[in-house]
Amino acid sequence: MLTQLLRNAVARNFYRYQQQFVMTQHRGSMEMVLRAKFLHVKVYDKDAGLKEKREANKNKPMSAVENKDAWDGIRQQQAVKEELSQIKHQTKEDIKEIDVPIDDTAAANDPDLFGDATKAPLPEDEGDKVEDEYISRPTRRSKKLRTKEYAAIIKEHLNNHRLKNAIEVLEIRMIKEDRVKPENYIYNLLISGCAKAGYTRKAFQLYTKMRQRGLKVKESTYTSLFNACANAPSRLDGLTTARRLKENLLEKGYEANVKNYNAMLKAFGRWGDIETVYMLADEMVDKKLEMNGETYNFLLQACASDTKMGFRHCLLTWHKMLRQGIQPDYYSFNAVLRCVRDCGFGELQTMEQALKGILIGNETIEITSTSSSLHQLENISGDATNASDKLAVEKSNKNSSLSSLQIESDATSLVLPNLLAPHPHLGSMVSLAEVEKPHERFLLVGGLQGFLELMKSYHITPDIETFTTMLEVIPPTNSAEKQLLTYIRKIGLKADIDFFNILIKKRAMRFDYEGGKEVLSMIRTAGLHPDIVTYGVLALGCTTVESSRELLHQMRQNNIRMNIQILGAMLRQGCAKKSFPYICEIIQISLDENIKPNDIFLRHLHNFHLQCARAIDDRHPSTKTKLFKKQHKEFCDKYRLYKEEQGIANLKLDDAIKKLRERPYQQYKEDYEEGMEPLKNQKIAQKQKLRKYIKKIKIQNLKGDEDDINVLEELKEAPALTPPKNEKNPFRSN
Repeated sequence: MLTQLLRNAVARNFYRYQQQFVMTQHRGSMEMVLRAKFLHVKVYDKDAGLKEKREANKNKPMSAVENKDAWDGIRQQQAVKEELSQIKHQTKEDIKEIDVPIDDTAAANDPDLFGDATKAPLPEDEGDKVEDEYISRPTRRSKKLRTKEYAAIIKEHLNNHRLKNAIEVLEIRMIKEDRVKPENYIYNLLISGCAKAGYTRKAFQLYTKMRQRGLKVKESTYTSLFNACANAPSRLDGLTTARRLKENLLEKGYEANVKNYNAMLKAFGRWGDIETVYMLADEMVDKKLEMNGETYNFLLQACASDTKMGFRHCLLTWHKMLRQGIQPDYYSFNAVLRCVRDCGFGELQTMEQALKGILIGNETIEITSTSSSLHQLENISGDATNASDKLAVEKSNKNSSLSSLQIESDATSLVLPNLLAPHPHLGSMVSLAEVEKPHERFLLVGGLQGFLELMKSYHITPDIETFTTMLEVIPPTNSAEKQLLTYIRKIGLKADIDFFNILIKKRAMRFDYEGGKEVLSMIRTAGLHPDIVTYGVLALGCTTVESSRELLHQMRQNNIRMNIQILGAMLRQGCAKKSFPYICEIIQISLDENIKPNDIFLRHLHNFHLQCARAIDDRHPSTKTKLFKKQHKEFCDKYRLYKEEQGIANLKLDDAIKKLRERPYQQYKEDYEEGMEPLKNQKIAQKQKLRKYIKKIKIQNLKGDEDDINVLEELKEAPALTPPKNEKNPFRSN
């Protein structure tokens, strides 16, 4: 019914407009010409005979009558145009004003109508508005870049350690602004950047989006993901994500290559899952994949993460590498030094069995841990002599890079063992019972002299990083440190501030605070400048309020701000000395400098508070003095005020630590600051530190030991390394 009414109305209007159009046909010839133009009928000058008239009228003046007729024609033409435009406008208005009455009863019974047509239309959906606006809005840039150009921008950000800006190129500029479909190369580039920076969570998020877009995942992508697990901010995140990714690859049936396995060894080994590490090494052997020097370096790095039996694993892995015909490199020796510094060799019986297998070379060696037995490393059977001959380095070549290093040996009956040599031997050692400290384990690999000789035999030049690690495993004496400085000078190496920081720490740990101050003069003589770590290790020697104030004054003079790590080192000394004024001074410095505490700082304060409370409960005589009661009350008041300032007044220790704990991934979401401190400027933190020669340091004038004896004379008196008379060595082969 509604359709019929609309048809009738349109027909009536069309008839009326047609009549008006016919009436206009009786006007003059000028009107007919204009109507012909309106109907798009082209009439050329040649056909109308106007060309000849125009030529004839070029030089003919126009009379007054003709001029009037021309103006009348122009006016008629304008009138016709206005009339036609009014007709068109009136037609549109008439169609809009058609009001068709609707019968409610008929509309309700009409099956073609849905709902109540008399009501207002429903509002437009908000999502549709956003989508229409996004589609209709033009892109920010008229010219979109190519994938290679986007990749160049991302690389520039990554090289300048601006990871957040590199990620925004993909997520904001490419996807939201330029609406470009990213390729897998862009995702691989960002995943690799996140892996190097330790942004594990974001690396796996990019990996998930990459799969959702249907992009191809390459072998390098899995390598970067395992590297992200290795550089994770915590052990829980690293191991959890690595295990999940490994299971995912097994479900897919993916065949990993050598680089993938090396990345897996790095991830699991760095976080101490040594059982999985050797299981992966067995898989490489079963699949007949080549185990190169990089693979064994990651295995040695995994050994360094096992503090209980890592030294034993290191020796077995080292000799397995030699028997495979792979020569150690610079990284191999540094990994061994880490194992010597951080790891023990487990139970004495298992270590003795391992030594027998290494020396004899015809026994099967199994790596066992305290909780479970690991996989069998390898059967080191065969002709040990022939294998050693293949790996022996020709020492006839005297033109090596260490030609300036001449290691002298004193005439002594003591022979140090060397378990890293191609032909390992135990020297004068007969017992391992008392080998517990790092410098004692260092003697098992030849000591300073034997270790440097072994590096020289493989044509490897140690750098200052090697000597920095070696500084932590030499005997804790001034003579040993002077001997190490002598070797650095003979080789001609440049020392950096990190080397002297470790030297200060080593002397502070044996309570030689005056020796630590002597190192400061060595730093100035070498032309170096103290950094924030220098003051951190100097804080280990601060035991009084005056010394702490002096250290704070020196830091302010050098424009170095106090941090919680330095305050934690000072608090540790104060709690060990049980000095209430010193502890209160440290708390006050933390409040004045607005330094947020960490878990170590809170544990020191909590344990010291509990220790004082237990001493009072036990009625210790020292707690009954007036001085103790006064100072203890001041400490309790200061401690209570400190907890209120930090907002942890009524919380337990674990809850307080959880509240104040820093979010590891928050730093990647913040804007980068162009500060001068390495903690604020990632570019400065990654920059190589200044290195200087130490020729100006007069080593002979440095402080020596009180007994004025050298390192070898001290070793003669060591009962663990001195062979008793008439006692045979149970490990030495006949």
